[in-house]
Amino acid sequence: MDWQQFVMDLKSLNAEHVEEIFARHGAFSVTLTDAADNPVLEPAAGETPLWSDTRITALFSADADLVAVTDDLVATLGVRRLPPHRIKILADRAWEREWLKDFAPMRFGNRLWICPGDTTAPDDSVVVHLDPGLAFGTGTHPTTALCLDWLDGRDLDGRTVLDYGCGSGVLAIAATKLGCRSATAMDIDPQAVTATLANAAHNGVANSIQVLADDATITGHYDIVVANILAGPLIELAESISMRLSSGGELALSGILSDQVNKIQAAYGPWIELDAPVYRSQGDQTWALLSGNRRDS
Repeated sequence: MDWQQFVMDLKSLNAEHVEEIFARHGAFSVTLTDAADNPVLEPAAGETPLWSDTRITALFSADADLVAVTDDLVATLGVRRLPPHRIKILADRAWEREWLKDFAPMRFGNRLWICPGDTTAPDDSVVVHLDPGLAFGTGTHPTTALCLDWLDGRDLDGRTVLDYGCGSGVLAIAATKLGCRSATAMDIDPQAVTATLANAAHNGVANSIQVLADDATITGHYDIVVANILAGPLIELAESISMRLSSGGELALSGILSDQVNKIQAAYGPWIELDAPVYRSQGDQTWALLSGNRRDS
């Protein structure tokens, strides 16, 4: 069936109140996005910030009464008129697969390829077939790409790997495909856990990857730990992440903007002998990967 899409710039309207109104009229999904170009990169703990110019998009069935939705918004929110908004008719398609249009097979390092769905790579490649679902991590973002390049350069045969903040599970799956003995993928986001389980099964490595939803359930030590999260949590969890490593084990940290490198180095310095940062730019932002080895206990 076809769908109707209601798109509106919130301006001064309360996002939660608008979402509630959409929900009672049967919205199938509601999404908040940046109507300008001002990304919120690192919220404080416990905060869910919105952009200064936020756009809300709701998806309704073809027979939903969007005139009634509009009237309800005006009446319930107590406004004379709504901010700029539009209604579009969308032809039916597999919307959850639309990301594939902009995601082509990508190579990382010498061997590793990340391929959407069932697309293919050269015969001698190590291939991860990926569908991120609702979770972060396709390899298109510099932070993920830096980690994938780093993993491709490691000798993983027979080693154990922890992917801390696994998102789509791409790093744990890549490590398994590259020869590690076993991998643990942990993320507190339920959508990430779901995506990782599905991607591990699709790649035939579900028996080699343990997926956890709480860092308190991580046990033991690992030969390699990869943490692609934001700088704030990396600093806060520096000792905990470092202690997950075996003596001499290798650590890779990403999700770090170039001007945050010094703070990360200071946070991990007591436990990790860090190498020089590796940088990658996208647009007007430069991201860094920090790696090194845990000092002998």
